[in-house]
Amino acid sequence: MSITETTRTTEQTGARTTEAATVITGARERIDALDDRIIGLIQERMAVSAVIQDARIASGGRRVNLAREMEVLAHYRDALGRPGTSIAMTMLELCRGRI
Repeated sequence: MSITETTRTTEQTGARTTEAATVITGARERIDALDDRIIGLIQERMAVSAVIQDARIASGGRRVNLAREMEVLAHYRDALGRPGTSIAMTMLELCRGRI
């Protein structure tokens, strides 16, 4: 790697050594792949949620089941701590829209 490439790589990663920049670059690639999978799973969850909402509305029920949403919030909070609640709220909003 040339000095220019090394400087560019360390500047992009914030690392002070080429070795650290290499580790960071590889880890970032893995994070990008994980993010793509997470986005795909959320999109899949949105589609399943739409099926549930359509069935509930077609049967004369309400679009949202607040008791179920509370279960989901608790599940995320228990698994991820307090920030899990925020993640769950955002996911629920994506899946059902704002109430």
